[in-house]
Amino acid sequence: MEKLLYGVAYYDEYMPYDRLAEDIRMMKEAGINVVRIAESTWSTHEPQNGVFDFGSVDCVLDAMHEAGIRVIVGTPTYAIPTWMVKEHPEVLAETPRGPGRYGARQIMDITNKTYLFYSERIIRKLIGHVKDHPAIIGYQTDNETKYYDTAGPNVQHQFIKYMREIYGNLDVVNAKFGLDYWSNRINSWEDFPSVVGTINGSLGAEFAKFQRGLVTKFLAWQADLVREYKKPDQFVTQNFDFEWRGYSYGIQPSVDHFAASQTFDIAGVDIYHPSQDKLTGIEISFGGDMTRSLKGANYLVLETQAQAFPDWTPFPGQLRQLAFSHLASGANMVAYWHWHSIHNSAETYWKGLLSHDFLPNPVYNEAKTIGRDFERLSEHLVDLKKRSDVAVMVSNEALTAMEWFKLPGGKTYNDVVRWMYDELYKLNVGCDFIHATSDKLDDYKLVVVPALYAASDETLERLNEFVRKGGHVVYSFKTGFTDEIVKVRTSQQPGLIHEACGVSYSLFIEPSNVTLKGDPLGIGAEAGGVHTWMELLTPGTADVLAYYEHPHWGQYAAITRNSYGEGQATYIGCMTTPEVMNRVLAGALKEAGLWGTDQALAFPLIVKSGINKQGRTVRYYFNYSSEPVAFDYSHGAAVELLADEPAIAGQQLTIERWGVKIIVE
Repeated sequence: MEKLLYGVAYYDEYMPYDRLAEDIRMMKEAGINVVRIAESTWSTHEPQNGVFDFGSVDCVLDAMHEAGIRVIVGTPTYAIPTWMVKEHPEVLAETPRGPGRYGARQIMDITNKTYLFYSERIIRKLIGHVKDHPAIIGYQTDNETKYYDTAGPNVQHQFIKYMREIYGNLDVVNAKFGLDYWSNRINSWEDFPSVVGTINGSLGAEFAKFQRGLVTKFLAWQADLVREYKKPDQFVTQNFDFEWRGYSYGIQPSVDHFAASQTFDIAGVDIYHPSQDKLTGIEISFGGDMTRSLKGANYLVLETQAQAFPDWTPFPGQLRQLAFSHLASGANMVAYWHWHSIHNSAETYWKGLLSHDFLPNPVYNEAKTIGRDFERLSEHLVDLKKRSDVAVMVSNEALTAMEWFKLPGGKTYNDVVRWMYDELYKLNVGCDFIHATSDKLDDYKLVVVPALYAASDETLERLNEFVRKGGHVVYSFKTGFTDEIVKVRTSQQPGLIHEACGVSYSLFIEPSNVTLKGDPLGIGAEAGGVHTWMELLTPGTADVLAYYEHPHWGQYAAITRNSYGEGQATYIGCMTTPEVMNRVLAGALKEAGLWGTDQALAFPLIVKSGINKQGRTVRYYFNYSSEPVAFDYSHGAAVELLADEPAIAGQQLTIERWGVKIIVE
């Protein structure tokens, strides 16, 4: 990409009065150089069946082009118009909660042939209409696409065909999925029941995998349609999102991002996060590392927050810090949802850069400083290349399996992922994400594996081989317990990896009044609380890093490390405090030879780095706290870009509260 993109989502259709010229004037003042349009307004573009009106799109495209602002056009398929539901109510997804009802967005069955007919028509009409406009730099297919729990007869029929293609005959299905239990055995394909009511986690998890595949096919179909019209220098992207807990939290349950991203030229994402005193930067880092890993390349932040609700309004300085936080993970674009604040409906308080009065405000004024710096520093910061020696292995299949068999207290797979990832972040360890099926383990020195509950023999054997050849792995509890169909292994737990881990167990419990003791980790009872889950580990060849402190469970190991071949495997048999996880990971990093000067710094001082287009190292230093932080700069002679002043090895630098320094060697 030639320069950094700084943008907003812009919907002239939502405005209470005509102010396009004034919006563009204010955008130019703020350094906005790209807007995203059209994906939310199908009912405006096609007010009645077969009646098309792209006047609002034309008006915005022409005005933006005249102002030198580029445009990303979205396909408007994620929110359907009323006439379609009136004429074809079957387009609404039937879910386990019953028939769909109109009102919200993303309520359709993405496999319904009528919906697909109208979707293809609006895509061809819209993209065919705008394809020659010089303002357009790329297209977005749909938005935050998922399968929306669609599970009606049409989807069930497709699932049966899928099962026949994958497994061949019902004897195989019954045996693999354990369907003799409670007389669930299926003796005829015609008798195959709806999966909505199943009590079989293996069958339910397979259905969820199939549903994720529907998303991959749907997005590839849309991308292929758009490619019939796009020019060679334009891109096609998708706005992926994450598990939502009031903000972006973890791996998306309803989409296999690794598979779905393959059809796109560049990955796009939305990332929302806690703000004010709760801002840590972790969600930005997590979302960025995941999205960058999908295609091993820079990515677009198509949405992030400007204000949005009272608790998301940033402290002074935070908006600026956040923009550079995205760049530090490899983003080439930062765009806000959205420019203005709407005056009706569900997202009335999901505020944009401008508040409801459309006047300059502190958030907008801070955005102006970001726009100026993006323009001034683009050549140094665009296309930042990042290389990681550490990877986090994730799996939609393990996630789904643990939805069927939740941890005590309702904790899920993503709780385990974030428990491990967050401490890597706080240790200033740059990392990639890899899928459990990845054949690129040898690209890394350390692989962190959270709760890989469902995994194939091939995956576990690859991990064993990675360790044998000199790699280091840190496993959490519940790894290797079942195969990829969520069938519990009959071998000694933790499944096939017990060979590399040198430890075994058969008992597991919910801990109560359990702490840890372990001199190798320096753990005392004050830091060593255990909660949620504990496996009673019996070491074989493994060294014990920590035992359980408990009158009945004290003979069992809690955390072990084993030398296997040329490498080492660490196994954590319980859910610990963040402090203990931090110590375990620090030890693994040191054993893998990955402990460096950045690890001498610690949260709230966060370091991110990469190589820019000129081949120079760029280092971002962030202070995610309300107090100034000082540190000794320990690298070679460089320039601090934001202040345009030299940085010298041994020099003490101070970062103001919620501040950032960008240093280029």
